[in-house]
Amino acid sequence: MSPPPFLKTREEYQKLVDSVDTFLLDCDGVIYHGPKVVPGVKIVLDMFREQGKKIIFVTNNGTKSRRKLKETFDKLGLGATIEECFGSAYASAVYLAEVMKLPKDKKVYVVGEEGLEEELDSFGIQHCGGSDPEDRNFKPPIVWEDFKPDSSVGAVLCAFDSWINYKKMAKAMTYLRNNEECVLIQTNTDPTFPTHGSLYPGSGSLSIGIVNSSKRTPLVIGKPNKHMMDAILAHHKFDPSKALMVGDNLLTDIEFGLNSDIRTLLVMGGVTPRDQIYGENPSKTVPTFVMESFGDLAVLADKE
Repeated sequence: MSPPPFLKTREEYQKLVDSVDTFLLDCDGVIYHGPKVVPGVKIVLDMFREQGKKIIFVTNNGTKSRRKLKETFDKLGLGATIEECFGSAYASAVYLAEVMKLPKDKKVYVVGEEGLEEELDSFGIQHCGGSDPEDRNFKPPIVWEDFKPDSSVGAVLCAFDSWINYKKMAKAMTYLRNNEECVLIQTNTDPTFPTHGSLYPGSGSLSIGIVNSSKRTPLVIGKPNKHMMDAILAHHKFDPSKALMVGDNLLTDIEFGLNSDIRTLLVMGGVTPRDQIYGENPSKTVPTFVMESFGDLAVLADKE
C-alpha cells in the first residue's frame, strides 16, 4: 500500500477544505497540547464557522461533561457551543439511556470522575461509586466485608479516574462476577494520553485490572469504536462522504474514521511518530491525508 499524501501547499489545503462540510476534530494533539492552543487553530475554527462548516469536537476524554468541555474551549479563547462538544462521557450516557435502555430501578457503578456523573445525571441514570468519598478516599487496611454483590447495579462504567484504587476495583469486580446481567462498559481503552509535553497512563491502562479480574469483555464506547459515531449521527445529521476525521493518533482517531467509513487526516506533533507513516515498516492503519499541523490551514484565511 502506498503512503498517504502529505499536504503542504495552499492549493492542497484548499482542495481538501472545499471537499468537507463536517470536521470531526480530536482535541488533545490537534486543537491544543495541554494548556496551550496549537498555533493557527483559532483562526481555522473561526474561518470554518464563518463558512458554515459543521465542527464537532470528538474526544475520548471521559472525565469531562459537555459543559466542562465547552468551558475548556472558552478558557482557551476558542469558543464552542454545547452541540459542538461530544466526549466519551456523554456518548456513554447516551448509550446507557437510549441504546441499552438501562431500567430505572438499576444503577451504574462508576469508576470515573464528576464529569461522567454529570452526564449520567442529565439522563436521570442512578449511579454510585465515582466521586463518593466512601470509595474515593481509600486507605489500607482492606475491609473485605465492603465487597458485597448488589443486584441493583446494572452496569459498571469505567473511565479515566485519578482516584483509582483497590476498593473501586474490587467492588467493580464483585458486581460483575456475581451478576451475569451486569454489563461492563469502558468510555475508551486509550493506553496513554498526551499532556504537558509527554505521555501518561490513560483510561484503558487504569481499568485493565477490572477487565482482567472480572473476566468480562467490555463494551467500549469511545474511539475507535463505531458506537461513538452512532451516537454522534443520532444527534448530528451530516453526510459522511463530506466529513473528515482529524486526529493525531492512528489507533483511536484514524481507526475511528476508517471504522465509520469517513476520510481521515493525521496531524503530526502528537502521539504518532513520522516513521509509522513514512518509515521502512509503516503502520497498517493508513490515513487518507497527513499534514504537519491542523493550524497550518490558517493560511487559507489570508487573502491573496
